[in-house]
Amino acid sequence: MEVDLNWRRSRFEWELVLESELGNHISRVRIRKDVEDTLLWRSDEYGYFSVRSAYECLSKPERGPQKEVFILLWKVKTFRNVMLMVWRALLGRITTRLSLRSREIMMNSTACALCLSAEESCQYLFVECEHAWRVWTMCFKWIGILFAQHNDITTHFESFFLLNGSRKQNLVWKGVVWTAIVWSLWEHRNAVVDAEEVLHKAQLKSWLWLKHKGHNFSYSFSDWILNPWSCISIYK
Repeated sequence: MEVDLNWRRSRFEWELVLESELGNHISRVRIRKDVEDTLLWRSDEYGYFSVRSAYECLSKPERGPQKEVFILLWKVKTFRNVMLMVWRALLGRITTRLSLRSREIMMNSTACALCLSAEESCQYLFVECEHAWRVWTMCFKWIGILFAQHNDITTHFESFFLLNGSRKQNLVWKGVVWTAIVWSLWEHRNAVVDAEEVLHKAQLKSWLWLKHKGHNFSYSFSDWILNPWSCISIYK
């Protein structure tokens, strides 16, 4: 079966490959007038969809080398909307200026809104940007650890942990502090506030998240600012 595909715009280079794959799939389809159309779920031997089969399909190792970082992300303790935003950031799917330009949306500039020194990609905005780097540096000083910052955002997330902390404490730490900083950087991207204010907002957000979701978390905001390590010691 041959199909002539018409598009509203010209395809990008990477889309041509997808178009070719689509054409190959369509060419293998046989249309018969004497058979009723039926929806089948190919991941089940009987063709029936279930949440379990969908989960097993998504959990297959061949889905990509970044699988481990997402397994870690789903385990952290944070809100769903925050987790969704961080997931998109790790995938590079946030609507940065560079991604908007790649969709042929007219932009006056693709420079980072925080520093105007390089093109604004997810990688650059949250990790490589000088403004973001200052926020992370201040964060490490606040919690009193030495940390070699990584330019790769997934490695940065994976390696953001407390050396003497338990597994559960580090899941809370990643899900509260790391995600709060990424969220605050994105939230203040257009306001272009200084690094100290971004960190302060992240500290406030992370404390409020812990107060809301953390069981038996009764520490004051001043306790959280002065000694964050003691505050998460309740998570064994």
